[in-house]
Amino acid sequence: MDHALERLVVRHTRRLPVPAGPAGAGAGAARQFDAALMSVGFKLSADLLEALSGLAPETVLATAARTLDTVRELAGDHVRHNAYFKDFPAGVPDTRDFWARCLAEALADPSARGTVTEQLRAGAVNLLDLPSYGTYPHTYEELLAAHDELIASAADRLTVLHPGRPLDDEATALYLSLAASTTPLGDDHLRDLAVLAGHRADGPQPGEIPVREIRAVVNRARLAAGADPLLDTVTDVLRLACALADGDVALREPTRFRALSRPVRRALLGGLDAVVAANPAKLADVSAHREAWKRLGERLHPHEYPRWPHAAEVFAVARGERTVPSFDARVEELLGRNDVTGAAALLTSAPGRLLRVLDRLLRTADGPEELDAVVTACERALPGVSGRVVLSLRDHLHHRTGEGGAHRVFVNRLGGAWVTPDTRPPLPPAVRERLCAALDAETRRRLPAPGHLLVDPAVLDVALPLSGRATADGLGVLPRGSVSPVEGDLLRFFTYWKQTRRSTDYDLSALVLDADHRTVTWLSYTALTAVEGAHSGDVTDAPEGASEFIDLRLGAVRGTYVVPQVNIYSGEGFEEVEESFFGFMLRDAEQKGRPFEPRTVRMKSDLRGPGRVALPLAFARDDDGRWHARWLHLYLKGSPSANRVEENRVSVAVLLRGLLARTPLTVRHLVDLMADDAVATTPWDGTTVPDGPVTYIGLDRPAGLPPGSRVLTPENLRDLIPA
Repeated sequence: MDHALERLVVRHTRRLPVPAGPAGAGAGAARQFDAALMSVGFKLSADLLEALSGLAPETVLATAARTLDTVRELAGDHVRHNAYFKDFPAGVPDTRDFWARCLAEALADPSARGTVTEQLRAGAVNLLDLPSYGTYPHTYEELLAAHDELIASAADRLTVLHPGRPLDDEATALYLSLAASTTPLGDDHLRDLAVLAGHRADGPQPGEIPVREIRAVVNRARLAAGADPLLDTVTDVLRLACALADGDVALREPTRFRALSRPVRRALLGGLDAVVAANPAKLADVSAHREAWKRLGERLHPHEYPRWPHAAEVFAVARGERTVPSFDARVEELLGRNDVTGAAALLTSAPGRLLRVLDRLLRTADGPEELDAVVTACERALPGVSGRVVLSLRDHLHHRTGEGGAHRVFVNRLGGAWVTPDTRPPLPPAVRERLCAALDAETRRRLPAPGHLLVDPAVLDVALPLSGRATADGLGVLPRGSVSPVEGDLLRFFTYWKQTRRSTDYDLSALVLDADHRTVTWLSYTALTAVEGAHSGDVTDAPEGASEFIDLRLGAVRGTYVVPQVNIYSGEGFEEVEESFFGFMLRDAEQKGRPFEPRTVRMKSDLRGPGRVALPLAFARDDDGRWHARWLHLYLKGSPSANRVEENRVSVAVLLRGLLARTPLTVRHLVDLMADDAVATTPWDGTTVPDGPVTYIGLDRPAGLPPGSRVLTPENLRDLIPA
């Protein structure tokens, strides 16, 4: 299990806990380790190389084997990436010529000739019935033999691993960081937290666990360790029950509750009773999840425990035997009477809800007095809400300028998105400015004094990670809405999937749009070549895993936008397959190498969403001809089968137009607020390091920072969001 914890530490922190072991002459083994890491785009820092060099060689080599497995998976190099066309990107045929060749081979094959002949008579041939179509015509070893070694480039990615503290200390620090997160974690991070909590539930705990879903995961571990769960709302108990059933602690999807042991039933009912006894008004929260409570009651048997009568009231409310007006119903009653001032006053007792409905209150307010009452209520409520909610409202107001032609963009928790015209009346400019000033003042008050602030300019356009669900697990991944420069001659997309039970066909495609979001061309299995580049060929079954690639020459792109996408043509969804991910590589024009070279991977992102069309990111060219990536992390619903880039290009263009018109709050916003209290603010030039501790914000952790420095990179950027 120590190895599993070490893997989590490396993945989340890019630090390698220096292993405990006998001293020895490990310098040679450490250099071998470093060379092996560099072949996959990673490297030991000078301090880590020195620390490992003082250990016994066998300790270093064992550590190297484990770490290489971890970082290769991060880059997507833990699987074999074969391409249908062995010489890709060279030797890709014209699409129709290729289909004609497959057809000729089928007619020469006695086992396929009859079926294909009948289809020809009917006027259409199914490509999937052609024996040579969609299955690899060569082995992975034959593909390797067809390609020269990669020519090294100074532009290749190099991710540095730094020395960590002993594993127990690193695992505890990672647990505390995840458990105390001020923003919701993504599903992958929640699973990692569950592993860590299982080992740290009886150790040091964060002073506060503000996110309820995170609290449910920690509570499950505490219950297993014999500690009391942390419960202060009835919904905390429901989330804990979902966690115990391996269900959805976010309460988005129904959970199938399992039979519970008597000790667990007593813990849940006792906790529920204590919450309601302390504050009976919390029964009003039951109706929001009435059906879930009724299903849970069938497993808890509250009638068997008369000593906890307050717990029984929860299930009486769920069954409709007792009526408790919900807080939202009281608010709606006031708004129904056009009593905006009264609704705002009531909502001050629930500050988070007040901020979430603030725009509606402002639009409903009649006259300056009611507007002032709503704004004043908001200003008074600000100290009582989380920093994430403060920044979310600030982001919302950032786009409420009332400019013509505006669109509203909705993205749900699962990455589904849609765009509609914004028909809301604009907010009065003076009101908007007053609220923005109040929100900025509240954020500035909560931000810790940074001391000497050291900032990598490349991080300034990274979107604030207000939710872990706005990103995906992987390497080089940034939150939705982030913008990052793309520098290189060749841009290569890749996707990999491995089916679980049934034949599954994913199709990698790239849509090229002009400045007005009109289609210029696309690359896919129906268009293998274009001026812009080439497609590696269609693979239609992945029992052992399959890869597809698209090569783009950025200088040859005729449009303004490039939108890569992964379409599910048939079979298992992104959440059903054993594994699926997407990424991109950047290469210089003279670099050769295999279709997949881990050193050139700039981004690799897991694909785990509910839709049938994945849109990981888009690329845009600015007026100066420079390319930038805009991170999307979206999933379109698509069709149950046969999704193709040709069929969804209109909806993708509409969505992209709406998304690109919006600029989210970025790291730049918080840096500007922090700068007011900083001793000094220095742009990071990669060389100058102050003498004392600094607060460093950047895309990668630099070497040589003074002891005691606070380091914020994409791996822990959530820590930048104030509590």
